[in-house]
Amino acid sequence: MFLGRAYFLSAFFAVTAVALAIIFRSFWAVTPAVGGRASVKQFGSALKTRNMSTTSRTPVYFVSHGGPNIKYDTAHPAYARLTTLGREITSTIKFKAILVLSAHWEGTATTLSINSAPSTPLIYDFGGFPSHYYRAKYPHTGSPQLAQSALRLLADAGISAKPTTRGLDHGVWVPFSILFNPETNPVSVPIVQLSLFDSDSGDAHYALGEALAPLRDEGVLIIVSGQAVHNLPDFFASRGSLKPRDYALTFDEALKQAVESEPAERKAKMGELLKRPDARKAHPTFEHLLPVFVGAGAAKEDRGVRLWTLCEGSVSWGMFRFGDLPGESAEEKEVEEKAA
Repeated sequence: MFLGRAYFLSAFFAVTAVALAIIFRSFWAVTPAVGGRASVKQFGSALKTRNMSTTSRTPVYFVSHGGPNIKYDTAHPAYARLTTLGREITSTIKFKAILVLSAHWEGTATTLSINSAPSTPLIYDFGGFPSHYYRAKYPHTGSPQLAQSALRLLADAGISAKPTTRGLDHGVWVPFSILFNPETNPVSVPIVQLSLFDSDSGDAHYALGEALAPLRDEGVLIIVSGQAVHNLPDFFASRGSLKPRDYALTFDEALKQAVESEPAERKAKMGELLKRPDARKAHPTFEHLLPVFVGAGAAKEDRGVRLWTLCEGSVSWGMFRFGDLPGESAEEKEVEEKAA
């Protein structure tokens, strides 16, 4: 197990370092909006999927996604946890589509981009891996209707956004390959990716989540993907050591406390994370942390809970859910919170 996890971390950080050098905008090709500006209600009635009907508000999930080799490292604890989480989603939540945001797609400081194409390929935004990594497949379709509904909500909130055509990056298709394994736990709903801002503003990303929140009442599952703690330079300096760094432990716990704070206090608590003395150690750049701000904003008045975490060296695999599962009792929620 130790060798497997050490290999994973080494490969994970190698790929992330390469990915930082890639300009994702080379994959963008702006397309005009598809059809009219659909409202959320129009989306809810227009989008039909087999065996899916919405009866309650969907929860919001934050997942730590790792590198592309986690898809193949079935012995890693995070693989098992993502598998369990995927089965939780498909067995308890009724949803019509997935809206996802990843650390690996940023728009500009003031304007977001959203994939509005009905079909796009995967993006292999990494280097230095075996050739079969670049032949990986993940079957998926998009939804112009959902893209337009999201654009309308963003416009209503005064947030600039534009439609585009772009494939899914590894921050989406790698964890989704485990969460929703096409062979063992497939989903047949559309998947639409929205960018982050190219900005370190926690407030802007929290407001982004708040603007998207109405989609949860229309059967859209919002998943945000990043890494709870993510420091590349220290990993290289430690030569792949799995011993948790002190700041990884302290920031991981601070993130848990902020996410699980009272909803009325959560925005302020989340903002305080970025000012902590260990924040820039845990996240030299904030793009892997900001997705959880979007998730917290989309939660509105719903409580957050950490489902699981694992600190390895200078990374953490914290995973969170905002909102209750359908039919979950108070006793079950208490047990869940204590377990994490």
